[in-house]
Amino acid sequence: MGQGTDKFLIRMLDILTNSTELGAAIRAERKRIGVTQKELAMTAGVGLRYLIELERGKPTARMEGMFKVLQALGLKLTVTPPPGAQGTRTS
Repeated sequence: MGQGTDKFLIRMLDILTNSTELGAAIRAERKRIGVTQKELAMTAGVGLRYLIELERGKPTARMEGMFKVLQALGLKLTVTPPPGAQGTRTS
């Protein structure tokens, strides 16, 4: 297991800032619960190749598939404003 992956096993609650970190977090959770890439792909309803690319941090991975994988792992994606940002919304 690579050094970057170990970081995510310990610090899953850190703020992720790019696709590589998101992929590493997904891989770490998959390994933590003990499922193979093939098993997770089947459970999430995505292709094995897609999951492999997502875990590698491919920046062009489809968001729809990413949400399926997160749901299959029991993970949620939360979007928060930066510290000190005003709470106003525009449509």
